[in-house]
Amino acid sequence: MNFIGLFNKAVGTTHSRLCIGLDPEVNLLPLSVKNKKRSLFLFNKTIIDATHDLVCAYKPNSAFYESSGAGGILELKMTCDYIKKNYPKILIFLDAKRADIGNTNRHYVEYAFGYLGVDAITLHPYLGEEGIAPFLERSNKGCIILCRTSNPGAREFQNLKVDGTLLYQTVAKQVAQKWNSRKNCMLVVGATYPSEMKEIRKLAPNVPFLIPGIGAQGGDLEASITAGIDSRGGGIVIAVSRTVLYTSGSGDFALAARKKAKELRDQIDEIIQRLS
Repeated sequence: MNFIGLFNKAVGTTHSRLCIGLDPEVNLLPLSVKNKKRSLFLFNKTIIDATHDLVCAYKPNSAFYESSGAGGILELKMTCDYIKKNYPKILIFLDAKRADIGNTNRHYVEYAFGYLGVDAITLHPYLGEEGIAPFLERSNKGCIILCRTSNPGAREFQNLKVDGTLLYQTVAKQVAQKWNSRKNCMLVVGATYPSEMKEIRKLAPNVPFLIPGIGAQGGDLEASITAGIDSRGGGIVIAVSRTVLYTSGSGDFALAARKKAKELRDQIDEIIQRLS
């Protein structure tokens, strides 16, 4: 089964379009886990156990683990293994924003899909198809291409015109018309730019969107779903991190995270049902 098939299966099985980013910030960890051994993994495990029935995917950002050195990488591996063993219906998206050439890329592929065993990875398109070819070759693994990112500085390059077309639109067309030949691509489209998202949906009608920027970055949930939903009433995953992870900094953080995740999952469902 190609990745988009696996993605649709995960959404259907979990009845959710919510993705939680597992981005454990050491300074923000609750005291109940902060000073314990393997605190990053313990925090993640507690969040996962509290929210696993509310999500279709988890998205650990590699930087939050790399900054702790070898121990942090091990805790990322432990997190991925824990999800695969205990909640195999849930997808794992590695947020690493990779892409390179030659042997370097092959090592990135092995790290993500071999060592960590994730289902998909975020990639940047700046090096062209050559820079992500080894990822694209894996039809059962997802290539989540940065298209219109949620950060305020995105316009600096993404709004440049190439032969009269904005760069992010060129990326969307290239992914939809060429790179997605194995049906294993997604696009990152930020919730902070709903009008641009609507344009991208027209350019890439059959490519799922990973939508960050809800919550701390100020993106509007309903506007994003309205702009991003495809003709079949799907094709979107809403990614949140801080909004759920740090709802509470005390001992009840898992319960608070579950409550917020359920609220978001239910809001997403309600909006989609209303639009259908």
